[in-house]
Amino acid sequence: MPFRWNPELQSQDITPESWFRERRRLLQGAAVVGAGVLLGVEPFGEVTAKSEPLSDVRPGVVTLDEAQTPFKDATGYCNFYELGSGKEDPSRHGGKLVTDPWSVLIDGEVARPGSVSLEELLKPHPLEERVYRMRCVEAWSMVIPWVGFPLGDLLKRFEPTPKARYVAFETLHDPKQLPGQSRNVLQWPYREGLRLDEAMHPLTILAVGMYGQRLPNQNGAPLRLVVPWKYGFKGIKSIVRITLTEQQPVTSWNLQAPEEYGFFANVNPEVPHPRWEQSSERRLGEFRRRETLPFNGYAAQVASLYAGMDLARYF
Repeated sequence: MPFRWNPELQSQDITPESWFRERRRLLQGAAVVGAGVLLGVEPFGEVTAKSEPLSDVRPGVVTLDEAQTPFKDATGYCNFYELGSGKEDPSRHGGKLVTDPWSVLIDGEVARPGSVSLEELLKPHPLEERVYRMRCVEAWSMVIPWVGFPLGDLLKRFEPTPKARYVAFETLHDPKQLPGQSRNVLQWPYREGLRLDEAMHPLTILAVGMYGQRLPNQNGAPLRLVVPWKYGFKGIKSIVRITLTEQQPVTSWNLQAPEEYGFFANVNPEVPHPRWEQSSERRLGEFRRRETLPFNGYAAQVASLYAGMDLARYF
């Protein structure tokens, strides 16, 4: 078939290399492959991290009546630049990350700063499952059942001071465990941040699992942030530090390319990325594009946080 260039194609319309290679491998190994088989191919390789079931997980109060992304897809096609910039790199290299023991430092504008182990951090917080629609800035999306607890419950435990207006997060910095940090793709360690009211919102959770199992390393084990109305790069992974601040914190992608990645990162179909449109998205594993929803479909719950703000300016 001759190649025809379509000038309207954008980067998010290109079939990922991993999907192409997997389909090619299946085609080579089959005598006859029908169109229905092609559409049913699971495109991703094996997940390197072993899964471990979580017990005593209660259903969350916020769910979506949408088909969930298959576990294999959600764990095999990831953004975790500390483990590599390719979508399959995290699942290939995730086994190098040691997540036990693990501790998190909570400091800054809090009355009771301190470092706590993951076990201590989890003790007062019952785990619940939240089914959230997550959207990556590259215009693909997933529906994932995360297991975790509200971030606000943790912050209250350390007693924010009246000066606390923002919450800063920091990822582990260890190139031996996270080989992607050996490359100058970003200024390491990875940093993210929220306004305090965003952090305290009940939709914002710290996740320790997904699909009823402990987080695989490639998805941010053992502790990651989930903010479902924002783009995926806000979901910082493998968190080792949470700092409450008076001033807006520096965040990694905003520092790297401020014209492309704003601090707020609210999903807004009316604000295009400089290199592609964001008014539509493709659910991972699907081919038909769908309309992007303001605040990723959570406008009823979170739009009031931004009342009166120019969302095109504060993107």
